[in-house]
Amino acid sequence: MSASSEGFFASDPHTSDRDQVLPFQLDALGVRGRLVRLGPALDAVIERHGYPLAVARPLAEAMVLCATLASSLKYDGIFTLQISGDGPIRLLVTDLTTDGALRGYAQFDSWKLAIALGGGAGEAPEGYVPKLFGHGRLSFTVDQGQHTERYQGIVPLEGSTLADCAHTYFRQSEQLPTGLKVAAERIVDGGTAHWRAASLMVQQMPEFDAGRLDEDREQREDDWRKAVILMASATEAEMLDPGLPSTTLLHRLFHAEQPRVFNRRVLAARCRCSRERIDRVLRSIKRQELDDLRDASGRVAVKCEFCSTEYAYDDRDLDRIYASAA
Repeated sequence: MSASSEGFFASDPHTSDRDQVLPFQLDALGVRGRLVRLGPALDAVIERHGYPLAVARPLAEAMVLCATLASSLKYDGIFTLQISGDGPIRLLVTDLTTDGALRGYAQFDSWKLAIALGGGAGEAPEGYVPKLFGHGRLSFTVDQGQHTERYQGIVPLEGSTLADCAHTYFRQSEQLPTGLKVAAERIVDGGTAHWRAASLMVQQMPEFDAGRLDEDREQREDDWRKAVILMASATEAEMLDPGLPSTTLLHRLFHAEQPRVFNRRVLAARCRCSRERIDRVLRSIKRQELDDLRDASGRVAVKCEFCSTEYAYDDRDLDRIYASAA
């Protein structure tokens, strides 16, 4: 797995800024970056599950963070971001394939969540990670298929936001210096709720890639600090404003450095579950162990955590599955 500004998934320069990754590079500072904006993809995932706001916002932030990190890597497969803890939100998973299929889900304890929120059902509080996730870990996994070795990075949940936790990963894993800013909000327009999320990332390029082998270390560090300060100057309102084009925002932030942008990469909410996949899962389990999965009608019911699609199997279906395994 390696960093790359090219070769991720299909691009379409004529679509809107929603559900897209816009890669860019600041040649003058030896820095590359990503501006990711999500909208309809979040609605398709979050509103389907009807999560409380305090769960939905962390999931929205995790999904845009997943897209940001995945699009900065060169790989062919699935990038997964997972957060697990002993708090009210015990598990949050989101993943992205190289063809741009994004999905996510959360598991939480309603009782613990109500206590953490003081008996209310409002938004996730500022600095929500310790309060909602408790003690746990953040992991990044790249799976490129059964014939390749999986890459995984794991760090403890340290920080008040998911962006803070990602910074912990970059510091501890000796990756290239990286700066991140993440924002998410739910808006109600005409009685209809919509989600927006955005992430801005800058990353120092290796000296060779940046063409700066002769530059002294102090100048390189000054350039990096400047890039981080400029990135941090972006307001959440700017990052989430659908009326502000991504290219305009980048020019507003980095105009003196003349940002060079690359093709946009398009994302879409799309689950990978299918009856064939569920067949393979059930086939790997002894048939007598499936009784615990039977519903009131006697069928074995399996529900996809990501998209909530339910797959039901009667005894004839099970005969077919296990006959093919013989």
